[in-house]
Amino acid sequence: MILIDDQLTKRENAHIDIEDRGYQFGDGIYEVFRVYNGKVFRMQDHLDRFQRSADEIGLQLPYGLDRLQSFLEQLIETNGLSEGNVYLQASRGVAPRSHPFPEESRSVLVAYTIEGERPLEYIRNGIRTITEADIRWLRCDIKSLNLLGAVLAKQKAKEHGCQEAILHRDGTVTEGSSTNVFLVKDGQLITHPANNLILHGITRLVVLELAEELGIPVKEETFTLEDLRKADEVFITGTTVEISPVVQIDDYHVGDGKPGPVVHRLQEAFEKQI
Repeated sequence: MILIDDQLTKRENAHIDIEDRGYQFGDGIYEVFRVYNGKVFRMQDHLDRFQRSADEIGLQLPYGLDRLQSFLEQLIETNGLSEGNVYLQASRGVAPRSHPFPEESRSVLVAYTIEGERPLEYIRNGIRTITEADIRWLRCDIKSLNLLGAVLAKQKAKEHGCQEAILHRDGTVTEGSSTNVFLVKDGQLITHPANNLILHGITRLVVLELAEELGIPVKEETFTLEDLRKADEVFITGTTVEISPVVQIDDYHVGDGKPGPVVHRLQEAFEKQI
């Protein structure tokens, strides 16, 4: 079953109108929630970010967050999802094709579940990455449907046998194609500030909270590709990758090429939360 607006229906009954603005313009927003043991992790944080994205693009959701949460919980229960993801999307709706916002339209909301195990291999053994120029737009803080820049970067990483692309603007590291990036230097965490150039990830938020609890110093400031190369540890965070160490960037190993002690501490604390 999937959720369309305020109705649970069979997937085969769903359809997209050819003049839906999400389909024609990417005019919409989305969220991905992680489900552990049948429960959504950090539900409210995801919903709040979904609302913020809607506000930033002037999109009126069809109903409030409390009702949306109820529908998502019903969707998870109906589909019997124990471990996996929920994908949620809202477009500006159906209207004759024209760039300006339509004077009258109703947003279209869709959600569905995806079964999926935790990425334990990445978590335990780390991932390989490439670096790539960040060609995306300047409002990466909005979780919009416009993902072509990220798609191209992720595809290039795949073609190089890697799991992620670490993006940079003129040598300043921003984030991954679908993740946030942290480096560790002399026991301190450094990550790009949560401004318009990155998405303020929910797992990123959790890591900042855990670091404070563990007494690990954190700086939210910009850093360069050269800083990345000199880092003791590097890791990425995201809803579907959790906290995954980076063991290789381009053609060089990070540290000794194995997950380091700081990321291990954070992973252990994250395990307790989920």
